[in-house]
Amino acid sequence: MFDYRNNLKRILQNTAGDEKSLKNGLAAIKTVLQMKGNEDGQTPVSTDDEEVELVRNLLDELTRLLQVPGDEVAKDKAISNIHKLTFVKGVAKNYGKQLSKLELAINKSITTKEAINSKIFRDAVTPKKQAIKDYRKGRRYTVIRLVSGAELINDNGEVVYTVKESQVHPLNLKSGDIVEALEDKQNPNYEAEILRVVGYRKLRTRDYDQIEDFKYAVVQGKAGQLAITRNINGQKLKIRGKNVVIPVDSSYYQGENIHLEDGSIVDLAWYTGDVRLKKNPADAVQIRWIYQTEAEKRAGVKKKTKEKTESEQNLTKLDLDLHYQRVGIAVGDNQNEQMLEGIVQRYNGIPIPINAFDGKKKAMERQIKELDLVILVTAFAAHDATWNIREFASKYGVKFAVSSSKGYQSFERALYRAANGLPAYEGTQTIKYEVQDQS
Repeated sequence: MFDYRNNLKRILQNTAGDEKSLKNGLAAIKTVLQMKGNEDGQTPVSTDDEEVELVRNLLDELTRLLQVPGDEVAKDKAISNIHKLTFVKGVAKNYGKQLSKLELAINKSITTKEAINSKIFRDAVTPKKQAIKDYRKGRRYTVIRLVSGAELINDNGEVVYTVKESQVHPLNLKSGDIVEALEDKQNPNYEAEILRVVGYRKLRTRDYDQIEDFKYAVVQGKAGQLAITRNINGQKLKIRGKNVVIPVDSSYYQGENIHLEDGSIVDLAWYTGDVRLKKNPADAVQIRWIYQTEAEKRAGVKKKTKEKTESEQNLTKLDLDLHYQRVGIAVGDNQNEQMLEGIVQRYNGIPIPINAFDGKKKAMERQIKELDLVILVTAFAAHDATWNIREFASKYGVKFAVSSSKGYQSFERALYRAANGLPAYEGTQTIKYEVQDQS
């Protein structure tokens, strides 16, 4: 019969009082007792299978230690496997010295700066699995517009989520809009993701604070002396019937995605009941949206594209200046939206993307009525979106044209036709496109 008492004595003699040593000692004792049980006919386990499994686990942990030196979890597991291996028949006798040296080397393993940087790099380049979102779980809420962003309330009038302007502005949400939203646990910047607009209900004026806005305001002046007095159409900023000058502290808005300077285009908003409007309106007025920021951000990406290089260097520029008019770009999936927005910016327009193929007719109408021009980019001229956009453009007096392809020249010419009141479709007719004098 196997005499396991000496083994237990040796384990206890080598076990220190720290937590790690106690854990390893306990694992070794369990192994000895398991071997004793196997010898007595209790729960037989193949020694060969056990040895193979221990070696495999040890190699896994050693590999992990090579990748991340000093990893405490890998050290503990590797040492535990070494202790278990020493009680496998014949291992201690043949490989005892080598295993003892390996245990000492493992204990001396420490984390290095290079190992940390290497782990950070691997984590950065490892593709992250996109969270699977079940849009069928989206719940309905009513929108209460804020000066910046919006609150989503349930049927009991309780605020469930607050969403930022970056979600509200693209959908042109108003108080009373009914939306479907999904809790977004993965994104720390938003409490919920608005999926779509599904309806509207008229709210009582006492149910929410009234807001006034001033869209497409122009920031003017030198650095440190910026102010807003009018919008791109020349209309003066008036609050309670009086012309108002709103000073702009550009340093307050400086940031990675926010930049204000002379010529920036912004939206302003304020609560009509704010008591500060009487004495100092500037304290009550807030910049809700900065168009210039998004344009600059997209321009930084477009510099790397072939289309942008060609547009700046090789293509003739048409005799066209949009004077900061709002240009809707109605595109569908897989369209080159960035290049098209670059063309609008090239002619001093404000590009506003519109998804013309998602079936949200009401949301599309709300966007189009705020535009000066709209260009439909489609290879499917018979698509229902064409008729919807034509209908809304005619209803709100928005200039309209169609680009039959997503090519640079086709879109540029459609933009020219819309701005100059020419036919929406180029067709086979002869249309003269004036170009700028390059001399």
